[in-house]
Amino acid sequence: MSNALVVFSGGQDSTTCVYWAKQRFKTVYAVTFDYRQRHSLELESARKIAEMAGVVHEIIDLGPIFAGLSPLTDHSLKVDTYEDSESIPEGLATTFVPGRNILFFSVAANRAYVHDCNTLVVGVSQQDFGGYPDCRHDFIAKMTAALASGLDRPFKIEAPLMNRTKAETVELAAILPNCLDALAYSTTCYNGVFPPCGECNSCLLRAKGFAEANVVDPLLVRAAAEVKK
Repeated sequence: MSNALVVFSGGQDSTTCVYWAKQRFKTVYAVTFDYRQRHSLELESARKIAEMAGVVHEIIDLGPIFAGLSPLTDHSLKVDTYEDSESIPEGLATTFVPGRNILFFSVAANRAYVHDCNTLVVGVSQQDFGGYPDCRHDFIAKMTAALASGLDRPFKIEAPLMNRTKAETVELAAILPNCLDALAYSTTCYNGVFPPCGECNSCLLRAKGFAEANVVDPLLVRAAAEVKK
């Protein structure tokens, strides 16, 4: 068994990828990026979940490198909210951060090389194709080729959620040991609040996935319990 490094935001999809990787690789490493994101609560989620999963974890400070254009990096802009998941418009998402995955995967490839990993695991999905062009299969294939060429060694990017719906991602998490427990501490909300806002693109798609999978979201269970306190 070889080693793998997970690009780990601390969100639902990357948390699922951490536990997926633990079932398939000898040693799992994880890297998280601080880019002054609005939802910086995910950094604490990443620390907590990495500890729960028992993976080697580091947070890399990229500074305000992605400032501007997206409400995730320009705090003067408001995150769009919707009545339900069906109301989310098609086309490029307003929360798209140009170049984010290009840089993330490039830096993560360096950390993978340092840790003797020939596999990078990422939580992107074709379901996000319309809103996020850097989550599509074509991008992953081209990025894999570029990294392997630039590193001059065999290298691949695994995207286990690529062809899964949000419901199928929840179903996968449910069969991975301890993954649902960890998801109770994940941060998906683009507003970066706890309890989650429940109205942003990410919150609504997460809720839809859990509902369609007929699984209670452990994050909401935890939120309800802590609010009562």
